[in-house]
Amino acid sequence: MPAASVTRITIEPGKRGGKPCVRGLRITVWDVLRWLGAGMTEEQIPRLTSLFPGLTHVSDLGLREADDKTIWDWARQNSYTL
Repeated sequence: MPAASVTRITIEPGKRGGKPCVRGLRITVWDVLRWLGAGMTEEQIPRLTSLFPGLTHVSDLGLREADDKTIWDWARQNSYTL
């Protein structure tokens, strides 16, 4: 596997249960594979943010380094649905 591909995947305890994620996002490798397996194209995946304009990335909320429990607690306290 090319080095550039490996650096796009991170594993962090407390983030999505320690599953491999796309760097800087809370999207797991499994999420991407399921979307592709369901027929979504590589071009469509980045468009999810335009299809759901209300999405807010955790880094925009000051929660980039937060673990899953902290993010769920924040969402519950602020009436967000994840």
